[in-house]
Amino acid sequence: MSKLTKNQKLAAEKIEAGKAYSLKEAASLVKEITFTKFDASLDIDVRLGVDPRKANQMVRGVVSLPHGTGKDVRVLVLCTPDVEAAAKDAGADYVGLDEYIDKIKGGWTDIDVIITMPSIMGKIGALGRVLGPRGLMPNPKSGTVTMDVAKAVKEVKQGKIDFKVDKSGIVHTSIGKVSFDVDKIRDNAKEFIATLNKLKPSAAKGTYIKSIYLSSTMSPGIKIDPKTIEEI
Repeated sequence: MSKLTKNQKLAAEKIEAGKAYSLKEAASLVKEITFTKFDASLDIDVRLGVDPRKANQMVRGVVSLPHGTGKDVRVLVLCTPDVEAAAKDAGADYVGLDEYIDKIKGGWTDIDVIITMPSIMGKIGALGRVLGPRGLMPNPKSGTVTMDVAKAVKEVKQGKIDFKVDKSGIVHTSIGKVSFDVDKIRDNAKEFIATLNKLKPSAAKGTYIKSIYLSSTMSPGIKIDPKTIEEI
């Protein structure tokens, strides 16, 4: 077993074993136990009482975080020439079609989100093997396949994220940066949890939200009491 570093020991000492913190406490504590020299990402992990193997219990959705993610999201728009100007004006980092499809076929995936139009999906289907495993495949349900490309670009740049439950029944996503103040962290977390609750499948029985953990890059996870999410 590897030894804990000095900072890891300090972080572990600040977290009370077995305690479920309020969202406000966790938001404050995660800032205290993060010692990275860079502005670490804040991650939330929610274990759901669903069976993702069953289609009627799959949880997938999008949420617009009130304060964004704090991350500069790199957006590629694959579109027809008549839409290129609007996509660029909306803030897309890369805009085009065939040249980028060829780059992706060659292994290029230096992007965070791909937005495209329904008429283009026929060309993009062949990229599934490259984009699928990286979570980059455009999808109408996440708003990344749309006729209003400019609007989709703006939403993504402002903090719209998509998520889905994994095979273990856990939804994992980034909701900000450690530099965010406590209120912004809470607002983003509350919006994300509220969205998850709205997406509860009717087929899901028993406790829906089983556990919530908040962490930053390289920090331990802090357990949150789900009952405190709506506290002011």
